[in-house]
Amino acid sequence: MKSLQLDGSAGGGQMLRTALSLAMVTGQPFRMTNIRGKRSRPGLMRQHLTCVKAACEISGGTADGAEIGSTELVFRAGKARAGSYQFAIGTAGSTGLLFQTLLPALWQADGPSTLRLEGGTHNPLAPPFDFLERVFLPTLQKAGVQADLSLENAGFAPAGGGAITATVYPCDKLSPLDLATRPEATRTRIRVMTRHLPLSIAGRMLDAALDVIPCKDAAVESCEPGPGAGVCCLVESEFDGLRELTSTFGEQGASAEKLGHRAAKLMQDFIGCGAPVGRCLADQLLLPMALAGDGRIVTMSPDAHVPTNIAVIERFLPVRFRVHDGERGTKVIEVVSA
Repeated sequence: MKSLQLDGSAGGGQMLRTALSLAMVTGQPFRMTNIRGKRSRPGLMRQHLTCVKAACEISGGTADGAEIGSTELVFRAGKARAGSYQFAIGTAGSTGLLFQTLLPALWQADGPSTLRLEGGTHNPLAPPFDFLERVFLPTLQKAGVQADLSLENAGFAPAGGGAITATVYPCDKLSPLDLATRPEATRTRIRVMTRHLPLSIAGRMLDAALDVIPCKDAAVESCEPGPGAGVCCLVESEFDGLRELTSTFGEQGASAEKLGHRAAKLMQDFIGCGAPVGRCLADQLLLPMALAGDGRIVTMSPDAHVPTNIAVIERFLPVRFRVHDGERGTKVIEVVSA
């Protein structure tokens, strides 16, 4: 089978992860050039290389150019095999993004699979573990996907050292998602996770978040013992079965108050827009929607990941997406027949 030719310069690692997922699902090989071409450090980083190697192991595939810094990759997948797998990124690279790369292939395998993934679980460049467990997987469950996810140990950037475990069950056919309306919020909770930092920092972060969104369910949670220092603020709201989670992470030069305020303000903006699907979740639902061959979601104005992700998906699958304006500044994303 002739390889698809993909230009990776238009986006970042998400283009590669989507291509890997779809190559494993469809059996379509691909050649990607200019991988992460516009990034300050182009080419494969360790977290991307781990995704490639994991995809090879799970599908019995092969990859040319699978090395750190490579800007070109040829990937040929075999058939995804159920099994017990363990992969270590070796840095604070996201275990969640690795999990999402492998998930579609494993739900099409012929039996349950288990994963143990080591690396970062709470870092600023990827959805935290809590988002995957509380928002992403419950939404996929509406489409028929069954997977369990648990946190073994939190891993903050830059130390990493975290681990998650997952069990993925076979799914013969996906049901289309139709997430067009959102009920009123029924519950909000705010948590600040911290490790190897004064509790006063976490307390100030929590207080700043509560100034924006007052709620009774609020707490500081210590993640000790574990490697490296870190802190993050997680704001979760539930809407009668739908959820959204916003987050901020400790960074040099940003005060605890600023980070707590930002996490809560992100949630406040989401609640105010009236959409049932947040920006991050919208991007992550594109591939399941395409594999189902139908679906509709209403979201906030999407970020740059959405068009680049759509472009990759439409190269692999006989579907087309339509993005158009909704009410109150929202966007409607639909899967239509090719």
